[in-house]
Amino acid sequence: MNASPPTAPTADTLRAALAGLLDGLPPRQAASAVERLIVNYRGTTPTDAPVLRDRSDVAAYAAYRMPATFEAVRAALDALRDAAPEWEPATHTDIGGGTGAASWAVAEAWEGAARTTVLDWAEPALALGRELAEGVFAAEWRRARISGALTLDGTDLVTVSYVLKELTESDRRAVVTEAARAAQAVVIVEPGTPDGYERIIAARSLLVEAGLTVAAPCPHSGACPIEPGTDWCHFAARVSRSSLHRQVKGGSLPYEDEKFSYVAATRFPVVPAPARITRRPQIRKGQVLLDLCGPLEAGLTRETVTKRHGALYRAARDADWGDAWPPED
Repeated sequence: MNASPPTAPTADTLRAALAGLLDGLPPRQAASAVERLIVNYRGTTPTDAPVLRDRSDVAAYAAYRMPATFEAVRAALDALRDAAPEWEPATHTDIGGGTGAASWAVAEAWEGAARTTVLDWAEPALALGRELAEGVFAAEWRRARISGALTLDGTDLVTVSYVLKELTESDRRAVVTEAARAAQAVVIVEPGTPDGYERIIAARSLLVEAGLTVAAPCPHSGACPIEPGTDWCHFAARVSRSSLHRQVKGGSLPYEDEKFSYVAATRFPVVPAPARITRRPQIRKGQVLLDLCGPLEAGLTRETVTKRHGALYRAARDADWGDAWPPED
């Protein structure tokens, strides 16, 4: 019998692990690698080769992106868990998982219950990910080319986080289709940008065509009510920034908001949110304005909740961007 891991996979644990592994990396070298990664991350040209080339790239990426990716994926997993509270994955495959941020999020969400396999084409990323996770959660770190030729073993959960942008359009379609074939649940996360949202919408359509049901963020599996080119669906996760993170990325604030788009879809029954808050609630004197994505027939609406609504008004004042609405009793 395996012993219980000595530490829990939390955001604080991840930051501590990053600080320990990156302590010897020269700040100038890390900053240079981060600048190159930012250009790639914000660019529009997909690549067909690993973005992370060597140990310094991987270390810089881990400091720059892992805390934010962890929080974004964790938020998407929370929405999936809300829609299927009794479900728990026994197996998990992290496509393009790199240093394992999504795997950390899965391990925290289900307390390390899932047997995780991380697939990535960059061996330096897998090596550092293995180091970070040692003593925290068990995973197999396997080198694989993330492309249209990828084949997966059957698994309960597949995560694909911040990966689709790196692929050609044909490879994106193939990878999402293969994830849908192999998994009982698929969670895909992309940057909360217009093009990131477009990739999520395209992936969502493939998942639905494959017979999966959208569990979150959408209240339904029908067409997105946003008119293409007018807006995009995205959310925000608050990320605490360690001193190491601030040193590598720059800036002085102790936190930042990671903008992300996502879709979670399943082959088992789920109860999606009745509606989802799609913008930060606007709190005004005696009222709260909520922008909502509701049932298929309702589409996008704005709801005004006032003091006369009593408990609902108090709930609206506490509600956050991305929350389900109305709250459960």
